Amino acid sequence: MNKLLYYIWYPLIWLISLLPLSFLYRISDLLYYPVSLAGYRKKVILDNLRRAFPQQSDEWRKNILKKFYRHFCDLFIETLKLQHISDKEIYKRITFSNTKFLDEAAEEGKDVIAVLGHYGNWEWVPAINLHIRAQGYSVYRPLKNKAFDKYMIMLRSRFGSKNVPMKKTLRLVAGLKKQNKRFVLGLIADQSPARTEIQYWTNFLTQPTPILLGPEKMSKMVKGAVVFFKVSKPKRGHYHIDVVPWNGDIENAKEFEITEWHVRLLEKCITERPELWLWSHRRWKYQYQYKSS
Repeated sequence: MNKLLYYIWYPLIWLISLLPLSFLYRISDLLYYPVSLAGYRKKVILDNLRRAFPQQSDEWRKNILKKFYRHFCDLFIETLKLQHISDKEIYKRITFSNTKFLDEAAEEGKDVIAVLGHYGNWEWVPAINLHIRAQGYSVYRPLKNKAFDKYMIMLRSRFGSKNVPMKKTLRLVAGLKKQNKRFVLGLIADQSPARTEIQYWTNFLTQPTPILLGPEKMSKMVKGAVVFFKVSKPKRGHYHIDVVPWNGDIENAKEFEITEWHVRLLEKCITERPELWLWSHRRWKYQYQYKSS
């Protein structure tokens, strides 16, 4: 049934993605009303906002909810547009600063681990592959629906970036190191670990939060460099990413030091513009368990 739904849905989104973004944003404006009226994951979003910003009023949180819905609708149509957007337009729509750090790392024979969150438009981030010399890779969690999973991989590969399932990351990295091929590996680090995989908790947006340690472990393994992709949204349909390097000594970094670094940077981004984060995700579904000594 899911496969049949995909083949019915695909021709429609293929045609829609041919439309210019200026027109697609009108569709986004219309889409906002049913999403808002239906209250898409409203309870989860407001609960997350209450946890993250307990000092704010209910009115403030409802206002952020509305802004999030508008951004979420834009994100949806921007993702669809990936199918037909040109290199020339994506150059205008998402810009980057300090990519020279990535090129210099490649020249020095260093690989780079790039950390980001579900903030802004993470689906456009692979366009950085048009700006750097090393091969870009994105780590992802495969979707259960194989047809939709194949579709999303196609979108994320538009600009030469390659995709690797999370469980195959170590094998990929080991192979690239053996072949002496330089790479920039992108990891989204604000997802909840599975309960059985929780190894570290920290205070994130006022909440005890389990954090994935993949970026820190991977950066120490490759002995290269680690950066944070700081995303901003200057105006509708336009994003900017500042490549922020970790300036410490990776090999001698204290345990969790790199993790705390990128968590604080993402936290600052969210605090400055809350509506750009993916609040519909149940980020705090696990309760912190204190270990007795």
